[in-house]
Parts: sequence; structure tokens; C-alpha cells
Amino acid sequence: MKRAAIFALAIMIAVGLSFTGQARAGTNFLTLGTGSPGGVYYPLGGGMSVIIQKKVEGVRCAAESTGASVENSRLVGLGDTDMGMVMGSVAYKAKHAKDPFKKEYPLVALFQMYPAPEHIVTTKDSGIDSIGDLEGKKVSIDVPGSGCSTMAKVILREYGFDLEEDLEIAHLSQTESVQALKDGVIDACFFNFAYPASAVMDLAATRDISMVPVSEDLADEIIEKHPYYLKTTIPGGTYDGIDEDVLCIGDSNVMVANEKMSKDLAYKLSKAIFTHVHEGKYALINIHPIAEQLTPKNALNSPIEMHPGAKDYFQEAMDSH
Repeated sequence: MKRAAIFALAIMIAVGLSFTGQARAGTNFLTLGTGSPGGVYYPLGGGMSVIIQKKVEGVRCAAESTGASVENSRLVGLGDTDMGMVMGSVAYKAKHAKDPFKKEYPLVALFQMYPAPEHIVTTKDSGIDSIGDLEGKKVSIDVPGSGCSTMAKVILREYGFDLEEDLEIAHLSQTESVQALKDGVIDACFFNFAYPASAVMDLAATRDISMVPVSEDLADEIIEKHPYYLKTTIPGGTYDGIDEDVLCIGDSNVMVANEKMSKDLAYKLSKAIFTHVHEGKYALINIHPIAEQLTPKNALNSPIEMHPGAKDYFQEAMDSH
């Protein structure tokens, strides 16, 4: 059994907790699976656990470092952890028993935390203004097997490109892609991460960059075939020199729960977290700037079914604005 599962089991035995969050001892003790200490999940999840413990009456919560998306999907699906931070595409595959999962896991989304759009970056003097303009160009799509590479191939193939014949594909890391674009070794590169991203900011500091949008029609076609992806927009002004909004295909980052979590608990957890994104001494924006993207509108944009309790809260929040 994984360390996080052992930790959660020990706590559940101590307080009589079932994975629905109901404790016989009068206090609900919840666990929240995050990721490695070097990533965004770990500090953001720690901040959320503090908010839950301080602001949801009768609930205590501990964040646990885990192997992130795949492990968290399994832990939450099995009831060894109450909540987990998971990439949307991974949550979808866990829900539908797609590789690397061998069975269906009963996951629901409490909320989407923030999107991770596929950035298609080039320079203003490249002559590349659309995906079609990539034909015949040298394009880096990140290292083989990465989420970025997988998504880039989907976008290019759905556009109609033959990856062997129509482009010169390079498999460079993010750091290598930045340097190669600066040096003119490649014409464009794909990145997959939340915005604003330091790699693109680095490029924009030394080169006049532009970003290639995905058309609405192409985005709709991709999502119809790959429903774990989503349409998302990088707002104009996010990066120097990019004044217009840029439509992208992206992955999401979702807080998942087991579908057996009570409606009342899901409502209270979602409300506590989202009413303390900016407010109070536990505000998430003080933990990590990515919290700026925790909005009710983003929260509802999930590739898997929303928990009805959480959905009720976000609908109320949207209606009140």
C-alpha cells in the first residue's frame, strides 16, 4: 500500500472515518492528495487544507504529498484519500478505464482549479500566424511521451498534417525549446503549462514573440474526439507583445472526490476554498499566483461530471454575480 494510503488509513482508524468524510467521533478528518514538493499541487493543496481546517466547522484536513495525478486518481477512487489534485485528462481516463487504468474509478470533480493551455509560440518575424502556416517548418513538440507532445500531435493531426511529411518535428525539452527558438534553430514550439509561464516570459523578454491560436472549428472537432481536453483562452496582455486573447486547446487540473462524498460536505468544501482565494489571512493567492485562476467559471469547466454539491455552490456563486 502506498505511503499516502497508509497515512489515510491510520487516520481513519483513529477517528472512525469512512471515505465519505463521516466520522463517528464528531470530527471529520479528511486527507487531500497533492503532488511532489517541487510542483504547484503541493503548496496549493497545503493552502486549501488549511482553509478547510480553519473555515469548515467540524472538519480537520491534512494535505499529503503523493505521486500526483495517476496515484491520486487511484487513492480517491479506492477511498484511501478523500480528495486529490489530478490532471483532467487523467481523471477522465480513470473514470472510463482507459490506459493506464485497468478499471473504472468512481471519481467526480469538486472543481477545476486552473487550465493548462497548449501554448504554440513563435516569433513575429517567422511569418507563422495560423496552424496552417506551420507546414514545412521545424517545430518542437516537447519530449516524447509528455502530455504536451501528445496534445501537440492531436492538434496537428486533426488539422490535417502528416507528421512525417508535412513538418520537421523536434522533441526538445522546454528549456531546449526556449533556447532553440531564440537562436532560430526552430520556427515554433509547443508548451503545455498554466499561464503566465516563465518559459514564455523568458522568450518575450528577449524576442518579439507571437502565439498561434486554434480556430473555433478545429477546437470543437478536437474536443468531440478527445473529450478530456477543453477550450481555454490565454488573455491578451498575459505576455509582452501579445495583446489579443489566444484560443487554445488545453488540459485541466481538477480537484476530484469519490462520488460517495456527501452533497453537504462537497458544498462546504468548495465554498470555503473559493471564498478564500483572495480574502483573509489564509488567502490562496498568497500561496501561489496560479490561485488567481480559481474562479467559479473555471471551476465548472471540468472534463468529468461535477459533484452535485459542488455544482450547487458554483451555480449560486455565478448567479450572485
